[in-house]
Amino acid sequence: MNGGFPETADVETASEGYVQRFTGPVGAWFLELQARSTLDLLSPLARGARLLHVGGGYAQLTPVFVDRGYEVTVVGSAPECAERLSAWLADGRCRFEVANVVDLPYVARSFDAALCFRLLPHVTAWKALLHELCRVARRLVVVDYPSSRSVNVLAGGLFAAKKRFEGNTRPFVQYRPAEIERAFLADGFRVTGTRPQFLWPMVLHRMIGRVGVAKALEAPGRATGLLRLLGTPVIVRAER
Repeated sequence: MNGGFPETADVETASEGYVQRFTGPVGAWFLELQARSTLDLLSPLARGARLLHVGGGYAQLTPVFVDRGYEVTVVGSAPECAERLSAWLADGRCRFEVANVVDLPYVARSFDAALCFRLLPHVTAWKALLHELCRVARRLVVVDYPSSRSVNVLAGGLFAAKKRFEGNTRPFVQYRPAEIERAFLADGFRVTGTRPQFLWPMVLHRMIGRVGVAKALEAPGRATGLLRLLGTPVIVRAER
């Protein structure tokens, strides 16, 4: 049960079906790049910093944060969002709490940083979500979002093919970088770092299924700077 919470998209992202998208060599490459980029953006924080990971029940970043020495609390919209975290919960390496992601049960600036991945594309009250992340973060917020300034502009036309391949694909909202920046500014935060992930659609790399080919496709964009302009999803850091 989700207690009637208005935004529960993280229940899907914590599911086995969703996590299966990141299996195999290509999926591992996706996760390695995401982890490396995120740790880079968290570099202003010292070991032992307190992180709130909203919607992190998929458990792919939890071991990365724990190994880096951060104190991690994961929030999910339902108890089942904790299932994939059991190995880290059992020995106290992280905490899990059920909560409303757009009305977090923490006082202001309770955590050194608040993070949220894979939720912005699937929530309605996205500004309320960002507001809550900013409210509880003492220093910085890290989120990811699909950029409309990318080949994702074709997403509507490609959605049917994507759904046939992935099976459980959902429609998603894309954002302009400027509107993300404005939303952070409204809560007293300034964007200080961005890490666009891929120039080509992730589903294309999944369909090809070969890391070497995927890296070769991405290499020109990284070398020329096109990735910085048109890459997606974008991992962004905002600081108070």
